[in-house]
Amino acid sequence: MTDTALSQALFAPRAVALIGASADPTKNNSRAQRLLQREGFAGRIIPVNPGRREVMGVPAFADIREVDGPVDHAFIMVPSAAVLAAIKGCCEIGVKVATIFSAGFAELGEEGSALQQKLVATARAGGLRLIGPNCLGLLSVPDRLPLTLNAAIEAETLQPGWLGLISQSGSMMGAIFSRAAARGLGFSRIVSVGNECDLGVGELAEFMVEDPATKALLLFLETFRDADRLAAAARRAHDLGKPVIAYKLGRSELGRQLALSHTGAMVGGDELANAFFRDHGILRVDTLEALVELPRLVLGHRPPRGRIAAALTATGGGAGMVVDRLGTLGDAVVGPPTEVRAALTGQGIEVSDAPLVDLPMGMSGPVRYSTVLKALVASDHCDAVVAVLGSTARLEPEAALAHITPAMPAPKPIAVFAAPQADETLRLMGEHGIAAFRTPEACADSVHAFLNWRAPRSHDGIAAPGEADAAGRLLAEAGATSLNEVQACAVFAALGIEPPGSAIVTAPEQVGDIAGPVAVKLLSPDILHKTDAGMVRLNVEGGAAIRATVTELLVVARDHFPKARVDGVLVAPMHRGLQEVILGYRWDPEVGPIVMLGIGGVMAELKRSYSVRLAPVDLEEARSMIAELPELELIQGFRGLPKGDVDALARAVRAISLLATLKDRPVQDAEINPLIIRAEGKGAVAVDGLLTLR
Repeated sequence: MTDTALSQALFAPRAVALIGASADPTKNNSRAQRLLQREGFAGRIIPVNPGRREVMGVPAFADIREVDGPVDHAFIMVPSAAVLAAIKGCCEIGVKVATIFSAGFAELGEEGSALQQKLVATARAGGLRLIGPNCLGLLSVPDRLPLTLNAAIEAETLQPGWLGLISQSGSMMGAIFSRAAARGLGFSRIVSVGNECDLGVGELAEFMVEDPATKALLLFLETFRDADRLAAAARRAHDLGKPVIAYKLGRSELGRQLALSHTGAMVGGDELANAFFRDHGILRVDTLEALVELPRLVLGHRPPRGRIAAALTATGGGAGMVVDRLGTLGDAVVGPPTEVRAALTGQGIEVSDAPLVDLPMGMSGPVRYSTVLKALVASDHCDAVVAVLGSTARLEPEAALAHITPAMPAPKPIAVFAAPQADETLRLMGEHGIAAFRTPEACADSVHAFLNWRAPRSHDGIAAPGEADAAGRLLAEAGATSLNEVQACAVFAALGIEPPGSAIVTAPEQVGDIAGPVAVKLLSPDILHKTDAGMVRLNVEGGAAIRATVTELLVVARDHFPKARVDGVLVAPMHRGLQEVILGYRWDPEVGPIVMLGIGGVMAELKRSYSVRLAPVDLEEARSMIAELPELELIQGFRGLPKGDVDALARAVRAISLLATLKDRPVQDAEINPLIIRAEGKGAVAVDGLLTLR
């Protein structure tokens, strides 16, 4: 099936079969047909019910196989045990798409998952595409196709609009639809995807992005199931000037289970989601209101150059709530520069250089207000402007509108917050295409999302041809999937990261004339955290002491870890530096390869301070990761402290991220802890490392 044929079957079918249709208005299964008839769906409606000859005045069929004529789309509403038979019937008559409302599949565990797999296998063999199961259907407003059982959709009048929505939550499909309707926003198409057994968020996003009626795409996500296709769709949307905005659950530690590696335990699903959204040009919001209200703010705009906002108000308290929230989110709000203030003075308006331009009560009429607003919008000192309105917004909606419209259309986003409850003002603003916000939290959330919006980052050309070949050869020669510290550090060295200069001994007499001070550590890929296991000794000096320590560790390993592979004992010079960091890489099952930089040593477990990106990264992106860790300011000349080799750190971040380019023996996890940063110009050394292959 071509993309065009699939899109037509999804959103503009010639005929829809309602398998499990009911004529009882008290039952959910009657809602889809009621909605189709209410909205004037132009295609054929085919109820399928073995107990009835007609449903709501429309001829019914006992079985989908009995239908005469083509059927593009089937909506399945039968119990889970009967869904497989319905799928087989759809395949027999050549149905193109089936949307499965029925629940009782993978969301219930192994037995349901096995049944879901049978559905998929049967559908694929018959050329049938599936949405769901366990979903609430879809909506295509231009085609008058409300193919859903969502009660919130039935409660609203379908108004054509320019928003698209894909939701992994069926109930939130209606919640977002109704909230948007209350703000005068309509949708082009909405899809509830449920379990995503076949058609997922990414593939559906590809269709919506190409839809001329859709100017912005909203996503309500619980997880990533087809991240590659979603990434491609988001990048295509950026090229077309269509913003993609996501609300994603899972900000808490309970939201996701990660692998038990040290690096994996530090990085949660929320950080990975942020990295994914940032790299692929997707705006992320934290509040449901912002998901609905942000589109008007960003429509027609591109990602900003910086993270700076200006703010104008005639009501200090209301504006203070927005500005304060922006500050806690890490965004800058700055006052007007000298040239802007001078130009306003020439027009008889005096303003200070305070971050919040507060026009005194009684002196903030529409003309003065709009004059200042236009000056802020025209200035290149900020990337967005927050405009806060007071009681006028409640009492005089037309006057409130007059404060803003002279500055429209604006070359940068203007976010209007009406401090009082001002529904009529919000409605008028919406009619004029102005982004107006009901709450200070949603206003700040939306401005923050815009200020942190970035164009999709290219991952091509980061590694020079052949740059990672030596590391790839070492991995190809590795016999096991878990590499010990020496093997791992050899791979890192092949990527350009200085190794610790270790020696491996299997007996005390092999120590030779090493005097120390040295670190002595058992070498075993089966014991990951050797300090906790008592398998590390530091600052050991003198040949006799080193030999005795080697003997001790071998005995302890034999007695306490009899099943662990022991490759010997590692004897390494003690390295000194200005800062320790942890540097990690892992292949995440949801978003793909990532690189992580955090504060290292024992502090890695005590303080969660780290930065995450999708891998690989170039030097510029590596430096931006370094800049995100406030602790690393200590080695960048903070208050006269000695400078560390930040350039060497950036090179190391880039180097370990190149593991993402190795395809023959892909790496699952890699970690350097600690990477010691020496003084400026002296480099960085990987003291300890681990690596596991996929």
